[in-house]
Amino acid sequence: MSRAIDGSRRKDHRKKILKQAKGYWGRRHSNYKTAKDAVTKGLSYAYRDRKDRKGDFRRIWIIRINAACRAEGMSYSRLVDGLNKAGVTINRKALAHLAMEDASAFKAVVAQAKAALGA
Repeated sequence: MSRAIDGSRRKDHRKKILKQAKGYWGRRHSNYKTAKDAVTKGLSYAYRDRKDRKGDFRRIWIIRINAACRAEGMSYSRLVDGLNKAGVTINRKALAHLAMEDASAFKAVVAQAKAALGA
């Protein structure tokens, strides 16, 4: 039986890798060996950073909430403590949205937290 050395499966796989490397600089978009490494690393970074994005957004929300709290004369940690004691369950994404879009509603939330802390 003859040996297939340049079959269609092999070509298709290489073509797929080179297609994924489209737009890469230098040999990385045209040379299979380097493109394979670049694509593998790129895909692993993409997987990792999809997970990291969640933490990045949480960090941004906390910064925005803290800035709005300080304008009301309160720190972020005191606000969160006050909301927990008041039994208010609102997530950071919603709080950050309130802080940016609806200042009066955010002030009401801060007032609830202050009342629960007894300040």
